[in-house]
Amino acid sequence: MSDTTLHATTPDADGARKALGADPDDFSVQISDQIESFIVAVTEVAKGDEPDSAIPFLLLEVSQLLLAGGRLGAHEDIVPDERYEPDLGPERDAEEGAELRDRLAALLEPIDVYSEVFDPYEPRKAPVACRISDDLADVVTDLRHGMAHYRAGRAPEALWWWQFSYFSNWGATASGALRALQSLVAHVRLNQPLEELDGLDTDQDLGEDSLAEEAGRVMAEEIAAPLGLRDKGE
Repeated sequence: MSDTTLHATTPDADGARKALGADPDDFSVQISDQIESFIVAVTEVAKGDEPDSAIPFLLLEVSQLLLAGGRLGAHEDIVPDERYEPDLGPERDAEEGAELRDRLAALLEPIDVYSEVFDPYEPRKAPVACRISDDLADVVTDLRHGMAHYRAGRAPEALWWWQFSYFSNWGATASGALRALQSLVAHVRLNQPLEELDGLDTDQDLGEDSLAEEAGRVMAEEIAAPLGLRDKGE
């Protein structure tokens, strides 16, 4: 999967940029480009054409998206032009999100499920089981909503939505997925396999002890060779 393919923009995004007379140095243009790049890249990875490179590419893309999120988070509060959010018309977010989630889940099995603490400042908060596929699909759904405003020529509304949803949902969700992806690659690179997965599922009510580091040997067997970290014949 080439970098050009992953970071191509769509005709809709290019058209919106031209219609707005967008300056490449403009904050809204830079943020929308980063968000569009992430949506395109995750959608391409989910097709499963190159499963061997899925984990490293997702690690890269989520890292780059969170740079845009950091810029939105550090920016002063963005106020939309209108008090009420304009009607975007019929949306296919739920259907498209479900399809993307299913594709990612099939691609990432059996390393999809990981443990996460939602708020590190809540004392002794037990971790819960999450899925990378759920996280990425939810993030894309949030970002597409703002992109619909941007393509309609409502850049302030798009920025407001992306900033608000960064704080309320996709920032934390993407951060959790990033930690999981980074952990997968790090355990392989450092030759530190974890215990074998043993029925971990997001439907289970699991405590802290039972969720401690469970992706290991299975993860290493699945992605070490594709990542070029071990001979495929081993």
